[in-house]
Amino acid sequence: MARLIDVMHLGRERVIGCWQVGDVLVDPGPASCLPVLLEALGGERPRALLLTHIHLDHAGASGSLVRRWPELEVYVHERGARHLVDPSRLLESARRLYGADMDRLWGEFLPVPEAQLRVLHGGEELSIGTAGFEVAYTPGHASHHVSYLHDRTAFVGDVGGVRIAANTPVIPPTPPPDIDLEAWRESIERVAAWKPRRLAMTHFGASTDVEHQLAELGRRLDTWGELARTHDRDGFIAAVRAEIASSADPELAAVYEQAAPGDQLYAGLERYWRKRSSAPGGEPAPQEVL
Repeated sequence: MARLIDVMHLGRERVIGCWQVGDVLVDPGPASCLPVLLEALGGERPRALLLTHIHLDHAGASGSLVRRWPELEVYVHERGARHLVDPSRLLESARRLYGADMDRLWGEFLPVPEAQLRVLHGGEELSIGTAGFEVAYTPGHASHHVSYLHDRTAFVGDVGGVRIAANTPVIPPTPPPDIDLEAWRESIERVAAWKPRRLAMTHFGASTDVEHQLAELGRRLDTWGELARTHDRDGFIAAVRAEIASSADPELAAVYEQAAPGDQLYAGLERYWRKRSSAPGGEPAPQEVL
């Protein structure tokens, strides 16, 4: 049975969760939340980390955990692997986004020794201890994003959307630099083809109305993508915040903003449209990792 550990990002509930399946952790969260994660684990020593992608809110604690437990295996898509070994470009990119707030938000990002990486391409079937996982390549939110299926639960990282509570919106987190709306729609179909009983998200928790969630996510990818194309930054952010506030109380709206800040939602979509307009024939340009 999968267990959700709320790592209490910046002391707030329901922003970032780490999933534990036996002695496997799916997305350990950032190093800034490491004390909370370790306390929740107690004396348990994980065997492996399964990373959906390498963004700091999902994978930032990986190197710290490997330093603590040198035999820990870290599973990651091939496009993200080299940036765990040498995170200099990843951190440079993140600092452009977060500036002086970087360390407070995410803490130290330590490299992962190459010997501890298990590189994924998508399509693998993993057997880790007593747990089995299917792997699917699910880009769109990030070009190095994968999802995992275990016991009819799909661990979808960010490609399944942000949904803080059952009756609140399902929103697509779209930070720069490599949002790809076409790839994301295909990834939604790929997750749906698994026919999972539930979706396990990092932001936040699990849902069992799988078809509804994926359909709402797809619709909002379309409407917010168009909103970013036709509105400026301030207009987009105001519309998005109003939409969330119409279905979530102020505290939940604040959780959404912390998990998926409005300025980053716009920045990723604006970059997508800018890259698309500059590509030959108006097709999406090749996606970057960082």
